[in-house]
Amino acid sequence: MLALVREVSPALGRCELTHLERLPIDPARAADQHRDYTRALQTLGCTLEWLPALPEYPDSVFIEDTAVVLDAIAVVTRPGASSRRGETPSVAAALERHRRVVHIAAPGSLDGGDVLHVDRTLYVGTSARTNAQGIAELERLLQPHGQRVRATALQGCLHLKSAVSFIPPDTVLLNPAWVDPTVFAGLRVVAVDEREPYAANTLTIGGTTLISAAYPRTRQRVEAAGVRTQALDVGELHKAEGALTCMSLLLE
Repeated sequence: MLALVREVSPALGRCELTHLERLPIDPARAADQHRDYTRALQTLGCTLEWLPALPEYPDSVFIEDTAVVLDAIAVVTRPGASSRRGETPSVAAALERHRRVVHIAAPGSLDGGDVLHVDRTLYVGTSARTNAQGIAELERLLQPHGQRVRATALQGCLHLKSAVSFIPPDTVLLNPAWVDPTVFAGLRVVAVDEREPYAANTLTIGGTTLISAAYPRTRQRVEAAGVRTQALDVGELHKAEGALTCMSLLLE
């Protein structure tokens, strides 16, 4: 497993925010937490590929939003926040070493954080960052590869992966206030603890699911479902509306 990652920008405090109140962010603390995150990826078997730092782009550590990577193809997105569109050229250059690369074209917008890949279906959140044209463009690009694209309604959160994450082979962890659980019929559904609405974003590598240390009650629920977990402190990055899947692009 290869993980594309990027350093935390010292301008992280000027990040885009949609649903959170702006709080002071300590970039040095965020960088320390990101370092722990990347070490965890390595421990779980990932090889890291560091992309060039983009200190002028506050959100650039959240690399997931810039691409959707499948086995045969990589789709470079057109982020919904115009301030982030300068992040994509370096991602495209890196991905071209590993995949055939295609691009979402204007007027489409698509954030990778809105794309949840389960088997041969890509659930795509209809969020403030991803529009109907972006979803249609993704469907057109992926149709030759046998992938199904399913537009998925959400409310109250930034991205679809803020509301739900996939824990292979057959489980989704979700916040039922933000996404309808019936969308994922056929999968086992575990709901986050009601006191931890932002806990649904997890990252599974191999047989281990990374979960934020900020959500111990939800972690207990996940472990009760038979999932092996590891907690990571990424609290400073949460202030930037970021979470665990946001900070890497994983390639088999």
